[in-house]
Amino acid sequence: MNRIRLVLVMLALSVGVLMSCKDKESNKNETALEHDGRGHGPEGDHKHGDRKGPPHGGDRKGPPKGGSPEQTKTLEEIGGYNIGDVATDFSLKNVDGSMVSLASIDNAKGYIVTFTCNECPFSKLYEDRLIELHNTYAPQGYSVITINPNSPENEKEGYAAMQARAKEKEFPFAYLVDEGQEIYPQYGAVRTPHVFLLDKDRKVQYIGAIDDNSKSPEDVKVKYVEDAIKALQAGKKPEVTLTKSIGCPVKASRG
Repeated sequence: MNRIRLVLVMLALSVGVLMSCKDKESNKNETALEHDGRGHGPEGDHKHGDRKGPPHGGDRKGPPKGGSPEQTKTLEEIGGYNIGDVATDFSLKNVDGSMVSLASIDNAKGYIVTFTCNECPFSKLYEDRLIELHNTYAPQGYSVITINPNSPENEKEGYAAMQARAKEKEFPFAYLVDEGQEIYPQYGAVRTPHVFLLDKDRKVQYIGAIDDNSKSPEDVKVKYVEDAIKALQAGKKPEVTLTKSIGCPVKASRG
């Protein structure tokens, strides 16, 4: 009788230990899912989505890490140029080693000054459109001049990386490094890409996005920069002079 009781006690202990181990393993797996970002609920879904690259839909979907891709500050809050201001010239190093200024561009009737970079998915989405803009309008006196406003201390945004990107994409336009990060604050560039269209007297005539669809050039309905150029060519003021830039925030030096 005692033997039977002993066997039953040992059996009960074994079942208890087994159930405890299963509970611990289950809790461990749930915790791993939560930390990996695949757990259910808003936080888990958000973390998992952040790791996906370029946006999935329009300008408001799939924002880069750090928040919405849409410019949130007004021109007054940014503190850069307003429409009608005369932009100060600059002299910045191009990827070919030469120094480029607005004054160095021959027969200019205007300037498509664009702040862009190597790594921002929105900048990459617009590279081919910038190439097309330059190839179409540079012969008409409106050259694209791109400036990387991000800190050159960032290895992926530094001068060597810019040279590699320009070679890979065969940029037909100047790609300049804002080494002291002094030019982008003057203009008021806050996102990449961010366009400032100047007329021949360097007066700012348009500020904002290139067009109304960052993801799909086929679905663009309004070409803000092109429309503004056509207005200037016709001797008129652009109908739309200001839009919100869509892209990644400019990355300033930590120093």
